[in-house]
Amino acid sequence: MLDIGLLVRVHVDALIVAQNHMGVCDAIRRIAPVGKLAAMSAPHLPKVAGIDPEVPVSTQTPAPLTEVPGPPGAFLQDRLAGWVSDLTTLHELTERLAGTSTLETALNELLQAGAALVGARRGLLVLEPANGEGPSATRGLGLTHAELGHIETVPRAATALGRVLDGLPDTADGITSPDLLGEQDLDPRHREVATRLGYAASYALPLASEARGRLGAALWLYDEPAAPAQKQRHLAGLYARYATEHLARLIELERARADVAAVAEELLPSRLPRIPGVQLAARHRTGPRGGGDWYDALPLPDRALGLAVGSVGGSGPSAMAAMGRLRASLRAYAVMEGEDPVAVLSDLELLLRLTEPARTATALFAYCEPAARKVVLAGAGHTPPLILGERRCEYVETTLSAPLGMLACWEAPSVEFSPAPGETVLLYTDGLLRRTGDAMDRAFARLHSAAASVPKPDRHDPAAVADHVLRTVLPDGLDRSDSTEDVVILAAHFD
Repeated sequence: MLDIGLLVRVHVDALIVAQNHMGVCDAIRRIAPVGKLAAMSAPHLPKVAGIDPEVPVSTQTPAPLTEVPGPPGAFLQDRLAGWVSDLTTLHELTERLAGTSTLETALNELLQAGAALVGARRGLLVLEPANGEGPSATRGLGLTHAELGHIETVPRAATALGRVLDGLPDTADGITSPDLLGEQDLDPRHREVATRLGYAASYALPLASEARGRLGAALWLYDEPAAPAQKQRHLAGLYARYATEHLARLIELERARADVAAVAEELLPSRLPRIPGVQLAARHRTGPRGGGDWYDALPLPDRALGLAVGSVGGSGPSAMAAMGRLRASLRAYAVMEGEDPVAVLSDLELLLRLTEPARTATALFAYCEPAARKVVLAGAGHTPPLILGERRCEYVETTLSAPLGMLACWEAPSVEFSPAPGETVLLYTDGLLRRTGDAMDRAFARLHSAAASVPKPDRHDPAAVADHVLRTVLPDGLDRSDSTEDVVILAAHFD
C-alpha cells in the first residue's frame, strides 16, 4: 500500500478553481506533492544478484531540493475565499436589483451597484433600446443635471458611451479608457468637458443580451487615471447581463401600464364642461392592470349639470370595456331624464342586468342646478359625497342601497341638499379609501380630516382642493406600483 502524504490529498474543486486562474499545467505544478512520491518516480538501475548498485548522478537529473515549498492549502484557501466573497457580493447586488419594481429605481440601483463593482464614484446610464421601442431615459450618479447636459454636448462618436450605444465592433465587452486626458486623439470638446467636470478615466459597458438585444449602456467615471481590474470587469459584466434581463421585464411592464393608462384616459372625458355658477376639477389614476373606476360631467338642458362617478367590478381590459359601456349608457339616460337620478340609475341597473348579468357596479349620479344651488343625487352602493365649506366639512347623508346588478329590481330614494356659496362637493370612488390600506371607517375619517385641513385660500379652487386631499390621504402619491386600485376624485365648487 502506497504511503501518500496529506499534501497529495487535494480537493478536486480546489484544483478546478486553481486551473481556472493559472491553467491546468500551472495548477498541477503548484500543487505537485514532494517526498516519497517524487522519489518513487526517480530513475533506478535494475538489481543485480540481489545487490542494489549505487545509481550515479546523471547530468540530466535535476539537483536535489534544498527547501520544501510551502503547502498549497493556503494558496487555494485564499483563492476560494476571494471567489466566495465576490459571489456573495454579486448575489447581494442582484437581489437588491430584483427587489426594484419600477424602471426609475432599477436604473438608480444599477448605477450604484456598477460603481461599487468597478470602484468608481460617478456614473452615467443611457436607456436607449435598439429597436426604438420603449422608454428612453438618461440617469446620472453623482452628476447634476447641468453636468449631464455638458456631457451630452460631446459628439456621440467621440465618447465610449456613444460607441457602445451605436453597437460598434469591439464594444461588446466594454471600453476602458484609463487616461482620457493623456490620449493624443481625444476630441477637443471631450477634453474640455472632462477637464471641467474633473474626471480622467472611464469605463463603458453595454446593457445587452442575446435574447433582449441592446437596451442601453452605462459609463462610470474616475477622478484620477485608473482602470478596473480584470476581475472587476468580469463581475461587472455578469451583473450587467442580469440587469439587462431585469430592465427588459420592467420596460415591458412600463409599456403595458402606459397602454392601459392611455385607453383609460380615452374612455373618460377629454375636458370638463363650463357651466355658470360652478367650477369643476377631476383627478384620476388607473391601476397597473387597468380598472373600472370612472367619472363624468355633462351639461344638461336648462343650464343644469350632471355629475357621476362609478366603479365596475374586476380589473383588466374587460372591466375597462364594461366601464366605457356603462358610462356611455348613463350619459344617454341622464340627457333623457337627468332631473330624476333614481330613474337614471334604475335604467342603468336594468341595462346591466340584461346585457351583463355576471357583472356588478356601483354608481352615483347628481343632478345640479348651479343657479338655484340645488343638488339632487342617488347612489347605488357608492360612497357618499363630502361637502366642504367655511363652516362645515361633512359627508352627505345618503340612503343605503345595493350595487347595480345585485337585486332583481333596484330602487332607492334620492337625496336633496343645497350647497352654500363657496362650498365644494367632493365625489370620489372607494379606490381612494382602499389605497390607504386602512379599515374603511378609518379611511373615511382620514378623508374627512384631509378635507377639513384644506387651507382657506385654496378652498375656492376645486383643483387645489383635490390635490390637497390626494397629498394628505395618499402621502406616497398616486403612482405606487404595488397598488391595484383606481382613484377618482371629482370636485365641484359652487360660486
